[in-house]
Amino acid sequence: MSKTFRSLANPNYRLWFSGAVPSNIGTWLQRTAQDWLVISELSDHNASAVGLVVFLQFAPQIILLPITGWTVDRVDRRKLLFITQLLMSVLALILGFLVLSDHVALWQVCACALGLGCVAAFDAPARHAFVADVVKESELTNAVSLNSLSFNTARLVGPAIAGLLLAWVGAGWVFLINAVSFIPLLIALHLLKARMPVRALDDSPENKKSTANFLDGFRYIARHPAMRVQVIMTFLICSLGMNFAVYLSSMTVHVFDGHAAQYGMLISIMAIGSVMGAMVTANRSKPTMLFLTLAASGFAVSSAVAALSPNFICFTIALVVLGLCLQMFMTSSNTLIQLSTDRRYRGRVMAVLLATGMGGTALGGPVVGAVSDLLGARWGIGIGSIFGLVAAALGFWFMRQQSTSKGRMSRP
Repeated sequence: MSKTFRSLANPNYRLWFSGAVPSNIGTWLQRTAQDWLVISELSDHNASAVGLVVFLQFAPQIILLPITGWTVDRVDRRKLLFITQLLMSVLALILGFLVLSDHVALWQVCACALGLGCVAAFDAPARHAFVADVVKESELTNAVSLNSLSFNTARLVGPAIAGLLLAWVGAGWVFLINAVSFIPLLIALHLLKARMPVRALDDSPENKKSTANFLDGFRYIARHPAMRVQVIMTFLICSLGMNFAVYLSSMTVHVFDGHAAQYGMLISIMAIGSVMGAMVTANRSKPTMLFLTLAASGFAVSSAVAALSPNFICFTIALVVLGLCLQMFMTSSNTLIQLSTDRRYRGRVMAVLLATGMGGTALGGPVVGAVSDLLGARWGIGIGSIFGLVAAALGFWFMRQQSTSKGRMSRP
């Protein structure tokens, strides 16, 4: 098997991966349909309404942080994932029936988004940490990259399919299709029960004491300067740069006078770059701070180019590069922190990282929406570029500090 897909030689990971692909596609079907439903039918082409839904869907990553990391480290992750995937399927069913019954309102979409966010607050760190339970340590970098490849391939396929389905059968059926898409992963998780040993928990007095305190994830990161910098960089980029649902829907409606299919196409075009970024990181043995900082720099530049693009063709080209750089940054940050974290703290540390990314996206959603409504859709992308530049500057500053510190230590 080629180096890029080497972790698929592991039969348990192969089973997990095969179930995750249709689930990820369904997730992007729902995200696309939900955002388009809000901006095109449930509001007066209002980007702020989309920002509100984004906030409600991702804010629980921060609000529930005191218990999510602790839970992921203290329970059977396979069982936890089975429950979260089942609940997300039920929420998709509810939203689908609401739309098909012609009784859907913005507050109901907001409520479903909030419920989905609460479930995802447990699901996201569990999914990331579960990969380390399925594969060997030597396979982890490749497995994490392939997870990102799966997610972003779905992001390439899902929105394009969603755009066609929205025009053909409407949002209600898209939500129901997403509910069905969870079935393969639920089957995979059930089959893994007999194929994986029960994960041994560290029941030492020290670990029992530490897991009782949700601040352990923060304390662990605080003891590692490189992790602190990575978390801050992640927040800067995710808070205003990851809200593509807001600025792409706004660009589609207000700049290009587009429709649902065009909106889905824009997300898919951006995902082309994301897939390329996942392939690049999958071929690397281990990410570095330099690679992370260069990816942040590329994100800042490509965001600026997208914001200033004079026409649709230039905009789509910039989106490919933006997706490439963003994916390289996110996957490298994820992998670098996982590889640097003690296994027993991995769930809590990943919960902090994911809460930083998703929570930052939640906080930035209303901001990007308001900026897009007040100053124009292009400014909604442009502020992400500014924050990307700040993140890159922080990365270069940290590397310079590290280099200076090592130089001082090497002097006689």
